[in-house]
Amino acid sequence: MKFSVFQISRKGGREKNEDRMGYCYTRSSGLFLLADGMGGHPQGEVAAQLALQVISALYQKQAQPEISDVQAFFTSAVMAAHHQILRYAAEKGLLDTPRTTLVAAIVQNGVAHWVHCGDSRLYFVRQGELLARTRDHSYLEQRNDSRRTNAMPANISRNVLYTCLGSPSKPVYEQTGPIPLQQGDRILLCSDGLWGAMEDIDIVFHLSQKPVALAAPELVEHALIKAGSHSDNVTLIAMEWETPDAFPSTRGNISTDNIEDGVFASTVQAGGIDPGEDDMDDAAIERSIAEINAAIRRSAARRS
Repeated sequence: MKFSVFQISRKGGREKNEDRMGYCYTRSSGLFLLADGMGGHPQGEVAAQLALQVISALYQKQAQPEISDVQAFFTSAVMAAHHQILRYAAEKGLLDTPRTTLVAAIVQNGVAHWVHCGDSRLYFVRQGELLARTRDHSYLEQRNDSRRTNAMPANISRNVLYTCLGSPSKPVYEQTGPIPLQQGDRILLCSDGLWGAMEDIDIVFHLSQKPVALAAPELVEHALIKAGSHSDNVTLIAMEWETPDAFPSTRGNISTDNIEDGVFASTVQAGGIDPGEDDMDDAAIERSIAEINAAIRRSAARRS
């Protein structure tokens, strides 16, 4: 399994960054995660971090080296993350619960699956064309969906969601897949700080023009510039499937060919929230990538 991946998160004009993202992989499976802690409720960054930690921990347990039933995994993982957030709120005696959106994708056996709850999005792009995009769980998207007949108010904010993880009610989530992957396919996971500032056509265009290691940070910069001083947190993970072997040194290029079945690599933070790391810059991400590469080298050394 070969792919290129790049992840970046910027605080924008907010006081703190409540977005979290990361990816995990084994020899023959990869998991990509992004969560956007919701403002208006306490400790959104905690909810986002808990969601990533719970799902990545379950993935590590079940990906041996693949997830045998991806749909069942997503169902159990999403609900486990939801219940962990509620448990955290109860243990801390919070009057309101932390809440977060979630979008996650698994690629294995040449296909992609994804799940989402809320308005963090996934874009699936092939040869410069948008083949699929998740539909937000918002009242605005519901109103704009021509398939729905319920009358909706005209002045709905795009930020008003009808579901998320951590709310008192059971979360609504949608799954897609399996979708066969082709050489050069690109999958983008992003928070609303990106798509809220840029049109879909512009996101697809910029994502398609350059390798993801170059396209991803440029997308974030475009979003920050367009949104100005009031920009939301802007976070994304971009993945390109089956990067050509001719470019083995490209930044973010990952080959799992030399990884043993028992090895698991992850950029998801294992510990709690670090209040001093609001803006996850390239240096922090590079440290995570270095840890992954070290695990790969150790695995290869054991095989030789």
